[in-house]
Parts: sequence; C-alpha cells; structure tokens
Amino acid sequence: MRKSARVLLVMGALFVPVHVDAQTPVSINAQVGNFHVAVANYYQVPQREVIVLRERRIRDDELPVVLFIAQHARVAPATIVDMRLRGMSWWDISVRYGIGPEVYYVPVVVTPGPPYGKAWGHYKKKPRKQWDTIVLADDDVVNLVQVRFLSDYYSIPPDRVIEVRGHQPDIVAVNYVVANGRSRHGDDDDQGEDHKGNGKGKGKHGGH
Repeated sequence: MRKSARVLLVMGALFVPVHVDAQTPVSINAQVGNFHVAVANYYQVPQREVIVLRERRIRDDELPVVLFIAQHARVAPATIVDMRLRGMSWWDISVRYGIGPEVYYVPVVVTPGPPYGKAWGHYKKKPRKQWDTIVLADDDVVNLVQVRFLSDYYSIPPDRVIEVRGHQPDIVAVNYVVANGRSRHGDDDDQGEDHKGNGKGKGKHGGH
C-alpha cells in the first residue's frame, strides 16, 4: 500500500503544470535566437559561427561589427575577435585593414538623435573630402553597422531603424520589432506587411 502511494506521488510530480512565468526566459531566448539567425543570414555565415562568436564574449550588439569588419578585411571572424579581445578598439582594427569612415557611412533623411546622433554628427560636421580625418568611437562603429545591417536585411529605410531604436533597449529588441512589423506593445507598424521579417536584403553588407 505504501509502495503504491509512493508511485502515485512520483507520477503526480511528473504532471505538475508549468507556470506562465516559466515562458518568459523562453520568449527572450527566442528573440535572441531569431536575431542570431538574421545576423547569420545577412552576413552569409553558418549560425553556429555566430554562436561561437558570442561564446567568446562578443556581445549581441557587436556581432554584426565582427562580421562586417571580417568581410571587408577578408579575414576570418576569429581573427577580428582575437584583436578585439586583446584590447583593440573597433576603429583601430578597421584602420589596420584599411577600412575608412566612408565604409561605415549610412545615408539618412533626418540627422538622428541619441544614441545615433554622435555617429552621424562626424559626417555632418565635415565636407566629404575631409571624411578621411574622421575617427569613430566604438559606439559609433556599432551604431552605424547596426543600422546598415537591419536596414538592408529587412529592406526598410535606415531612418526607420533609428526610429525604432529610440524606443527599444537593444538591437535584439529592435530586430524583433522590425521583423514582426509592429512595436512590442502591439501597435501596428506603419510599414505594413511588406516588411514583416522577410529579410529581402540579406547579403547586402557592403559599404557605400
């Protein structure tokens, strides 16, 4: 009798319902996973390679930067990561491979505010013939590469990416918004169905 009771108790424990709260980290992980897929597709690398970069302590917002520089420098992403982990700035790495300010520039209709204002301010303050004197901070490089990546991949204007970023905490959240064509609060996106995560621009990662 006692043995039967113990069996029933164990079986009952196997069917304890999962609380709704347990879905929250799953949802967050799904957003991160979708972002990694977008990065892999756009830069045309295996998704596993993106995961490996992250495992080497490269933050999500810097993943596109590693792949952007690696492709322009025509070296393995691991080479760029090694230099970064030795303490080099993104700009120092870029200069090492002859990647100048023009490569990072993304044309916009309206000069953006935070967090992008400083990056575009460099280009606005100087005539184009003096752009080779520009020195970009790490945040500038990250912001410019992010805008190009999301704009190209989802075939939306750079200004739209900048607008969404002003209301979201990080690039993973921005990717989620533009991929789904709506804000995280459920408001309809004014871009409509044409831009719902189709990744039309994947592979267009060159500088202009």
